[in-house]
Amino acid sequence: MSESKILYSCYFTRSREGEQFIPEHVFSYQIAGTLTVFDGSKTFISKEGDFRFSRKNRLAKFIKQPPENGEFKTLSIYLDRQILMDMGREFNLHAAKHFPREDAVLYLAGDPLYKSFMDSLLVYLQLPVEEQAKLMDLKVKEAVLLLIKVNPEVKDLLFDFSEPVKVDLEGFMLKNYHFNVDLERFAYLTGRSLSTFKRDFEKIFHATPSRWLVQKRLEEAYYLIRDKDKSPSDVYLEVGFEDLSHFSFAFKKKYGLAPSLLRSNPS
Repeated sequence: MSESKILYSCYFTRSREGEQFIPEHVFSYQIAGTLTVFDGSKTFISKEGDFRFSRKNRLAKFIKQPPENGEFKTLSIYLDRQILMDMGREFNLHAAKHFPREDAVLYLAGDPLYKSFMDSLLVYLQLPVEEQAKLMDLKVKEAVLLLIKVNPEVKDLLFDFSEPVKVDLEGFMLKNYHFNVDLERFAYLTGRSLSTFKRDFEKIFHATPSRWLVQKRLEEAYYLIRDKDKSPSDVYLEVGFEDLSHFSFAFKKKYGLAPSLLRSNPS
């Protein structure tokens, strides 16, 4: 996670995030452009003027699309665990029950209090960095109290500090293999230490996690290129590879031809 708890992002061109994991809760305001988030089950689209709450410990893919002839702009407040734990003690706040929905992103209805808060942040971000630092923790606390006031249901998310529970490893990996995260993330999200994750994985799949992930992603890529006529430049990101050259090398090694040739000459 970035050291900065408040991030103002601007992009002129379409972009995708790197690692596809949300480590902390994030409260965001979409100033301009469109953010598309896919969590493996659902697609969430945030447009200009929208407020959203992104949940921690969720896998998600992000696509940032600027408006025509403009910039993509978003303002995000990272609600890190330590500040939330401190606030829990200070204000006697705790999760009363388990939050029922598993969505990675929650849409927040527009509210004048949210807009006023975000506008104040934009002013503070114009200050010198050293002056900003003195205010940021206070603004993060303000964001938390504001969220609880306007959307009280999120309190059960903000102050739930439990770790992920042990889940069905086979089902989880078959659903989420296309997310570009390291093995430590997969292990954590399945409620296991890395060593236990690797041991359980090999019992189920009869292969190491790294080898299985590459092979599974290549098989999916083969299907998408051959049967869905998708381009290799789109497919490599979709199935979880980090870069096109690595994908092309691995694909040719497995199938004996470049992915571009499969698309032009399907067998």
